[in-house]
Amino acid sequence: MEIATSEPDTLPQPATLAETSRQRRDLVSGQVMEEARLVRFVAGPDGVVFPDVARKLPGRGLWVAADRASVDTAVRKGGFSRAAKTRLNAPADLADQVEALLRARILNSLGLARRSGALISGFEGVSTAIATGKAVWLIEASDGAEDGRRKLRQVARRLPVPPRMLGVFNSEELSLALGLGNVIHLAFLAGRSAKSWAEDVERLSGFRPLLPESWREEP
Repeated sequence: MEIATSEPDTLPQPATLAETSRQRRDLVSGQVMEEARLVRFVAGPDGVVFPDVARKLPGRGLWVAADRASVDTAVRKGGFSRAAKTRLNAPADLADQVEALLRARILNSLGLARRSGALISGFEGVSTAIATGKAVWLIEASDGAEDGRRKLRQVARRLPVPPRMLGVFNSEELSLALGLGNVIHLAFLAGRSAKSWAEDVERLSGFRPLLPESWREEP
């Protein structure tokens, strides 16, 4: 099924061609924003809408702000069909699909970062990376002990700009992604791969908290 739309997939507002390629319109709010703040969706031949979190699948892109409320609104109010000007089937669990795909993508990127040397594991290595200002993200296993996490956070608080923190994945998930045993503490070092990875983490934050609620009460 060919999907037509009155809106071009790429918008002409920005000043340069490079900027143009990164700007899309959110079909829920109508707001033009950076691709990094949106999730791309496409429809298959059967008319079923599914997420394209890597933004690589063929077909006309249907773009929605990267948060659960926006995706749920697009599903509930027929936003995908309206934008495509044809009847599409948007599953009720579409926001859950986005979250699951982003989680998988983020974990896979951690494995790639470790192989490229952009990721440090282990308490001592992570502590050093934080103290020297090289870490831009502190990644902690959600089921890790509070004591080690608290010590690393204390090191981070001494910096003018402390690394951001992620606590979405448990130790088993991190260990499988990295091919290591008993992964609890990770530091993502500053660089191009960290910037790209952070965009996916930011999108994930629209669908679930990046830290367990109980951590907010820790000293």
